[in-house]
Amino acid sequence: MKQPAVEARLNAVVANAAYAVESERPRPANPPEKWVPSFVGMYEEDEKEWPKDDDFMEDDMTSHGHGNLEQHREIREYARITAWEMPLLSKLSKPFAPPAADHPLRFRYTTYMGEQHPAEKKIVLEFCTRDLPDLNETQRSKLVKLVGVRYNPDSDIVKMSCEMFDTQAQNKRYLGDLVDTLVREAKDERDTFADVPFDFRHHKPKRQPRFPDQWLLTPERRKYLEESRQQRLQLDEERERKGALVDGLREIERAVVRMPDVSAVAQSIGSGKQKGGAKRLVKARQ
Repeated sequence: MKQPAVEARLNAVVANAAYAVESERPRPANPPEKWVPSFVGMYEEDEKEWPKDDDFMEDDMTSHGHGNLEQHREIREYARITAWEMPLLSKLSKPFAPPAADHPLRFRYTTYMGEQHPAEKKIVLEFCTRDLPDLNETQRSKLVKLVGVRYNPDSDIVKMSCEMFDTQAQNKRYLGDLVDTLVREAKDERDTFADVPFDFRHHKPKRQPRFPDQWLLTPERRKYLEESRQQRLQLDEERERKGALVDGLREIERAVVRMPDVSAVAQSIGSGKQKGGAKRLVKARQ
């Protein structure tokens, strides 16, 4: 059985002995200063704890050289895939078959060829309201009113997308369930939305410029242009016989002949400058 007084005396003796041993341990003359982080570098590591870099012995490439070498390896890897693996994909090719009448939904996927991208999970769904089976005109009108701004009245196409979930399969499943819900609500005869008018204010039709019909080159227009050209040619021939047609080349040659000699004009100008300079010099000396 332990006695509290004896246990307290033993603890006191042990504490005194530990303090005596600690005080007799030799201390360094200049103890190292404790590093206190400043406000600027409070989240930075102590430089004293960093390992020392090895000396560069000129026996290796630089980091830029290693980056170029890694890029070269990647290019060679893709070249090997192109040469040896891609030709094997031809065994998996299938002939294109247009979608059947019982597949009115068209899904569009986005891929970045192995790269991770936030838009890769997005799925776009398009369908024509007239392609949906078992829908009469009243139900189709109700469906158009339910989808709202996602309906294009020019092409009769409903377009919607989803990127709420992490995978393409989840987003596609959500869009499929949404179409099923819309069709089920459109077939509900309790409320046909007959009193709700169509609202297509969201759709801004694009004006497609059309070539005027008057500018089309019809056979009659071709005949008229050919007759006009022949009439102009006949008028030019008559003017040429009468001498009233102006020949541009002939007029240029006549003008060149009538032009004065350029060298003579330059000499006269130079001599005039010399005489004027001599007169000014004489006046200055006087």
